[in-house]
Formats: sequence, structure tokens, C-alpha cells
Amino acid sequence: MALIPSQVLRVAILLSYFSILCHYKALDMPAHQTYGGSWKFLTFIDLVIQAVFFALCVLIDVSSLLTKGADSMEQERQLRKLIGLRDWMMAVLAFPVGAFVVFTFWSLYLYDRELVYPRLLDNFIPQWLNHGMHTTVLPFIIIEMRTTRHRYPSRLWGLAAVCCFGIGYILWTCWVQQVTGVWVYPVLERITPLARILFFSAMTVVICVFYTLGEILNTYIWDQAHTGKVKGE
Repeated sequence: MALIPSQVLRVAILLSYFSILCHYKALDMPAHQTYGGSWKFLTFIDLVIQAVFFALCVLIDVSSLLTKGADSMEQERQLRKLIGLRDWMMAVLAFPVGAFVVFTFWSLYLYDRELVYPRLLDNFIPQWLNHGMHTTVLPFIIIEMRTTRHRYPSRLWGLAAVCCFGIGYILWTCWVQQVTGVWVYPVLERITPLARILFFSAMTVVICVFYTLGEILNTYIWDQAHTGKVKGE
């Protein structure tokens, strides 16, 4: 038996994301007042993705509890749709985008924080909120992967969906630059146009790698669990 029921963990994680989003939106930062607002930052988009994903997980838990023992085929059909949507979000958005944000942020931060998170931001964003946006995302999503089995789409369709998200965000970033004359991230200001193309291409490859890693990790966790159950019998 798990030390803490997975349903309780999901509620706790969801509440933590609500808290992080509320504190983030309350920040009086100049960048939030410019074109695109918070939505031009992948970190904020990822927080919204994670919050929506865990809200969906909680909704499924509540629906499963309410429909337990019921004979309604329609309710079961609707529940299966929600579960399918949850699994798709986990595979295509929650895990790859969350892992990508954590990996790229801390990689650039350790190399030269001014490229992604200038020291000026320390005057606006407390350390706990920074970690809530850029660190705890990954352990939270791994906890969900460990407690619930998720069905991944075919790798081709999954990678296609991840690429669409990545390319869509790149185009959005370029549009913001066209409107404001300023790149969303300082690192993009410091490199040449050719280097930007290579950078965007590399980032698209990286997020696709994280999709594949998520699929492999999900399969490994639940194959191991199944093997252990069989041996226990």
C-alpha cells in the first residue's frame, strides 16, 4: 500500500500549482506589462499545462469515485474519454514540456544565468517561486508517472504532436520579437540569425528526445511493476 494515496498526492500537487500561478501573476514585473504578457514565456505556459493536467487527473479521480459501482455505460464512456485525454496530455505536453523547461533552464542558468534568468529578476521572484517554476515540475510529473499507468500514442503521432507544439512556440516567440523588437530570452539577443535557427532546431530535437524518454520511462516503470507482481504470485 502506498504511504500516501495517489489521489491525495494529485490534489496536493494541483494546489501547489494554483499557489505558484497566483504568486507568479501577482508579481509586478515590467515584462508582464508588455506584448504577450506572461504567455510569451514557456515557463508560464508549462505551469498552465501542468495545472490543467493535474486538474484533469483530480477530475478523473472524483468521477471514478462517483461512478464506482454504477451500471451507466454512458458514464463509463465519458470517463474513458477523460482518461484518454489525460494520457495524451501526459505523453505530449506534461512530461516532455515539463522536462524540457527544467533541463534547458538549469543548463543555461549554470552556464551563464544572464542568458535566461538575469540577476535583476531576483528582485521580483523569490527563490522558492523560482524552484516551483523550474525545479519541482519534473519530480511532480515523475510521481504521477510512477503512480498511474499512462497509455502513449504511437511514437510517430506523439512526436508529430510534440513538434507541432515546439514549432508553434518558436513561431510565437518570433512574432513577439517582430511586434516588440525584443527577444523573449536574452540568449536570443546575443546570437546571430543563423545561430538562432540552429538553436531553435536543437531545442526542437531536445523536446522530441524528452518525449521518447518519457515513453521509455513509462514503459520501464510499469513493465517492472508487472514483472514484480508476477514474481510475487
